[in-house]
This record gives sequence, C-alpha cells and structure tokens, in this order.
Amino acid sequence: MEYDEQKIEDFMGRMVGEFGAIASAPLIALGDRLGLYKAMAQQGWMSSTRVAERAGLAERYVREWLAAQAASGFIQYDAATGTYQLENEMALCFAEESSPTFVPGFCDCAEAMFRSLPKLEAAFRTGLGVGWHQHHPSLFRGTERFFRPGYAAHLINDWIPALDGVEATLKAQAARVADVGCGHGASTILMAQAYPHATFVGFDYHAPSIQRAREAAHEAGVSDRVSFEVATAQQYPGADYDLVAFFDCLHDMGDPAGAAAHVLGSLKRDGTWMIVEPFANDRLEDNLNPVGRLFYSASTMFCTGASLSQEGRMALGAQAGEARLMQVVSAGGFTRFRRATQTPFNLVFQAQA
Repeated sequence: MEYDEQKIEDFMGRMVGEFGAIASAPLIALGDRLGLYKAMAQQGWMSSTRVAERAGLAERYVREWLAAQAASGFIQYDAATGTYQLENEMALCFAEESSPTFVPGFCDCAEAMFRSLPKLEAAFRTGLGVGWHQHHPSLFRGTERFFRPGYAAHLINDWIPALDGVEATLKAQAARVADVGCGHGASTILMAQAYPHATFVGFDYHAPSIQRAREAAHEAGVSDRVSFEVATAQQYPGADYDLVAFFDCLHDMGDPAGAAAHVLGSLKRDGTWMIVEPFANDRLEDNLNPVGRLFYSASTMFCTGASLSQEGRMALGAQAGEARLMQVVSAGGFTRFRRATQTPFNLVFQAQA
C-alpha cells in the first residue's frame, strides 16, 4: 500500500488539536458546574489559591484545571507572577449564561453523546430508533442551555418581527400561542415576557422537561399566562391559535407532515406557523463546513434516532434544508411558505394556510 507520509503527518498534527478539543469539553463542564469561571470573572489577575478560595474548592485540582485552560487559550497566564486571568470577552463565553456566546451548554450535550454510545451502537446494527427520552438527562439540560442564548438574542428582536403581521398580533389583547416541542420552556417564557397581553402554552412529549418548564415559568413570574402540558406534535390540544411555534424540533419528528397537518388544523384562519430549524443548505456538499459538522454530528447522535423511534420514521435529520422542509409543510396542507430570516445557526420560516 502506497501512501503520502507528509499527508499523514499533517493529519496527525491536526488530530492533536482535535484530541485537545475533545479533552477540553469535560473541563469546561467542570468549570461551569463548579463555578470556576464565575469566580474569575471581572477579577483581573489571580493566583490559583485565590481562584480556589473564591470557588470554595481544593487548590491543587484548581491549579491543574487552570493550566489546562491556559493551554487551551481560554484564560491568560502570566509566567512572571504565576497568575491567571479570565478576560472579559472570555467571561461572556464561559461565565455569563445570558450571553449569546455562552459555551458550556454544549458540553452538557457532549456528555450525553458519550453516554449514549452503547445505545447508538445497537441502533446502527438494528436500524431501530433511540427516543429523545432514552438519552441521559444532561442532554435535556444541555439543549436548553445551548439554544437559549440564541433565542434570547434573536427571537424577540429579529425573528418574530420578520414574520408578517405576527408581532402586532402578539402585542394585541388575547393572542394565543402554542410552543410545540418546547423542552424546558426557554422559548415560551421569552415570548411571554415580551408580550404580556398574550397567553402561551408549551407542549412536549417528555414529561420531565414539562415539569422543569413549569418550574422555570414560576421562577420567571409568568406562570399566570403560561402553562405546559405533556402532548405530542400530532395530538396537542386546542384550536384557533394565532401563532404555533416549533423551535429546532420539526426534523426530530417521525411524521413531520402529520405534525404539519395538525398545526394547520389548530391555527386561526389567518394564523402563522413559525418554524425555526438548524441552518442548512439543500445540498450535502454545501454543508461540509464547521456549522454542518456540528449539526450532522448532533443529528447522528440524537435527531435521526429520535425520528426513527416514532411512527413515520421520516428521519429528516438536522440538516434537512429549505427544500425538504417546504415539501413537509406543503404535504401538511399549507400553501404559503417563506424564509423569513436566518442566522449562521438557524433558518426561520413562516407558513400559512
């Protein structure tokens, strides 16, 4: 077998970086869960002893963690003084959960990926599905923490204003909104906080997520106008909704066309279905980039199996693209479908009867 030694050497150099990225994920999770990033935020240069004291942790472990963070370039190290600094820009990424660049939520999802390996090994051999509810709880927490910063940055300011007529409806009295596949309720609560005259109900088939969503609504002070119920996308109750929203979940469904038909039947005549999906181009070759890499990986571990565990087994995947999504929406009976706006990570569509 002939091979290019330089190509192998270059690739292994790249893999050192890949291994470092993988090894960094649990350390980011530790820093998040133990409060290390928050202990360093806006504190300037700190010794390992000072960081440990502020976080209430053992200094020797903290010292090794700091070295790993410095080697990753996440924090700065001053060799002359032996001190460390979490710069303000990095604090936005690691210590501030409301920041649109908050990182640690994905590390919770990464933990779920590794914990799901035995189930995915079996699924690859049998072709059977792995339901959302069959994954480790770190996935449910991580998904909410990963998506919430983007929703907080764009949902009220950009996405809803891009939908024809929707913002004015939500600002009026008595608008009714259903948030389907709501998970822990981050999107539902954000909308409720922004539109105090509207009422909201979130639906998800995963009962533990619904329980957490109810707690979050109470904590946010909106439980008087927000409720959460266990229900699937094809069976959620209610009619005459002004807005039905699906956030990053349509591709997870076994029968998304059936879900589309149910949405159509639950909307007012002039109502809107807002569909937010991971950003994707229609052709595989156009998704071979860092964003596509992330979403194809998550789709392999979570989304495809979730769909294959349900009736219909369509398995759109997290990189379905606009053309395939339009086919699904049209199959459900909608006649109007348009891309309202987008971000580097999301496509936002408006569908109407």
